[in-house]
Amino acid sequence: MKVSYFPGCTLRTKAKDLDFYARKCAEILGVELCEIENWQCCGAAFVSAKDEVASKLSSVRALAAARDAEQPLVTVCSACHNVIKQTNHAMQTDAEFAAKANLYMSQDKEPTEAYNGETTVYHYLELLRDVVGFDKLKEAVKNPLTGKKIAAYYGCMLLRPGKVLGFDDPENPTIIENFIRALGAEPVIYSYRNECCGSYAVLEDAEAAKKKSNKVSENAADNGAEMIVTACPLCKYNLEKSGSSIPVVYFTELLATALGVKEDTDAE
Repeated sequence: MKVSYFPGCTLRTKAKDLDFYARKCAEILGVELCEIENWQCCGAAFVSAKDEVASKLSSVRALAAARDAEQPLVTVCSACHNVIKQTNHAMQTDAEFAAKANLYMSQDKEPTEAYNGETTVYHYLELLRDVVGFDKLKEAVKNPLTGKKIAAYYGCMLLRPGKVLGFDDPENPTIIENFIRALGAEPVIYSYRNECCGSYAVLEDAEAAKKKSNKVSENAADNGAEMIVTACPLCKYNLEKSGSSIPVVYFTELLATALGVKEDTDAE
């Protein structure tokens, strides 16, 4: 199966290894990640102002490219997923916004057919759950993480706004816990798994962000977690920068360890 792939800025710069793991693991599971040509930054945050169109055009172009390739669009970063999925929803439901975006794109050097929300958008975790299937993933595991107690950290952008993203139950999600189980480990349920890590507030008030991040990692550790797994590069950065007492790993790194792509390190 081939899918259009939007890696995002972080995974193509400071976190190239996490992008590598995503690609190699997908191959093992029968999926080819076809990187979209000439993609640009998604904008990193979805601007809710209805008259803000320019910052969303890169997402619309990526969506249109996936449509023209007759493929779903897959993201690995929760921020990219949030922006692209919300932009896709706007193109489907807001005629005025869609008209403005398509007018902008009609002036491109090589304009595509007007885009109206035809593309299906998956986060990589959704691809594993809804397309590959966690049962098939479990069968592909070479190095089961047996006995490991791992805390899933969702953060904000995977789950909200719930009705638009449709990723999981925003109050009681299960997708990352089921991902952990498929790899052979035991998920740890704790109170702060859906709470904010401090996000971009770290730029203006590092201490406030640190307090939020520490509440997450301390709560996970207090409930017996040996490590935290997340799907957001910024969450990973904030938790580690704030001094988490337990390792924080990206989900593609954990996946790569279980599938034998990556030599066991912290998951040992």
